[in-house]
Amino acid sequence: MSFTWPLALVALLAVPLAVVAAWWFERRNARYAVAFTNLSVLAEVATPRRRWRGLVPLALFVLALTAAAVALARPTAVVSVPSDQATIVLLVDVSGSMRAADVKPTRLGAAQAAMGTFVHKLPSHFRIGLVSFSTEPNVLVAPTTDRDLMQEGIDSLLPEAGTALGDGLAVATSVATASVGPNAKRGKDGHVPAAIVLLSDGAQTRGVLQPLDGAALARKAGIPVYTIALGTNHGVLNLGRGGFFVAPGVGGGGGAFPGQNGNGFPVRPDPAILRQISNATGGQAYTAKTASRVNDIYRSLGSRLVRHDQRREVSSWFVGAAAVLLLGSLGASRLTAERLP
Repeated sequence: MSFTWPLALVALLAVPLAVVAAWWFERRNARYAVAFTNLSVLAEVATPRRRWRGLVPLALFVLALTAAAVALARPTAVVSVPSDQATIVLLVDVSGSMRAADVKPTRLGAAQAAMGTFVHKLPSHFRIGLVSFSTEPNVLVAPTTDRDLMQEGIDSLLPEAGTALGDGLAVATSVATASVGPNAKRGKDGHVPAAIVLLSDGAQTRGVLQPLDGAALARKAGIPVYTIALGTNHGVLNLGRGGFFVAPGVGGGGGAFPGQNGNGFPVRPDPAILRQISNATGGQAYTAKTASRVNDIYRSLGSRLVRHDQRREVSSWFVGAAAVLLLGSLGASRLTAERLP
């Protein structure tokens, strides 16, 4: 928290002065308490005083005075406010390993269901785009507010071959930048009103750009990348006929290999590279090993990405608190005042 008029905090000196004044009046009243000369009668009719109850009005008054003094300095704080507009690009891995069924019904099927819910729960004025990548990236849906069009794009996703992660990041960055405009205003965190949500289950096997080179482009554009590493270490692809799985090789090659123990080809996720991407761009990394976890992550991102941090004056908070505390002090004073019959 910071203050527009920090010198106004001098008003806080009134707080100890008020405490001293209350103490002085208490001592003064005690000095003249014997004005009622018939002490035996006074002792019978006076209500016994609980000292702590008598301090409640003073404590509330001191807090009210403190809040009012802080309000004079016009405090400002970083608060979370709804975004007026933003672009979110969903970047989805559709490599062959997304066929694995360790996440039910399959990795890609779980991702499609979660993305569909995510898309329809976002505010209608948000633009959403869809980019898939396997051997190469493809822009399936340019950023739009048409949720039905986005759903069609999500439903059309099919597993293909390799994993061109770096190239996918480069294309998603270009799509997001084009949507918000090259001169988009950046916030205090250096970000433009756009974000990329990257879901993948493996390391790069194809493409020109390395993953961190693609992340560097996103960072330069001011676009944070939120990553989701999907899958478990027990994920396998079922073998085709003949007991062999045909896998794409790096640089366009490929090969046929027998499955591990004859049961399938292992396809483990690579959360490390995805974490590096999110760290490099100011995003956040997540891991998902179940369909419910994928849903939870997209739901959390839906709440997070529709808001942004902004520094605002919060004097009204302290004015309101001072008013409530002052009323509380007056009420407590009436309730705790000593009464004679």
